[in-house]
Amino acid sequence: MSDLKDAVARKGSFLQTARAVGWSFFGVRRSSGLAEDVQKLNPLHVVVAGLAGAALFVVALVLLVRWVIGSGVAGA
Repeated sequence: MSDLKDAVARKGSFLQTARAVGWSFFGVRRSSGLAEDVQKLNPLHVVVAGLAGAALFVVALVLLVRWVIGSGVAGA
């Protein structure tokens, strides 16, 4: 139980977490950066940033598809 308390008490900022999750979505991470993230980042922040990133990705895809369909490029 103390491991969980230690993980939640980490001092990584949400911006650092969002940056790490963004690079992970992009697929580019160095192993040294990953080791730093494991030591610094709050797991709760990682989950929230991951869900927010996934939601933004889905919204971006939906908007892209609507734009392509609406511009008439797909039917030409």
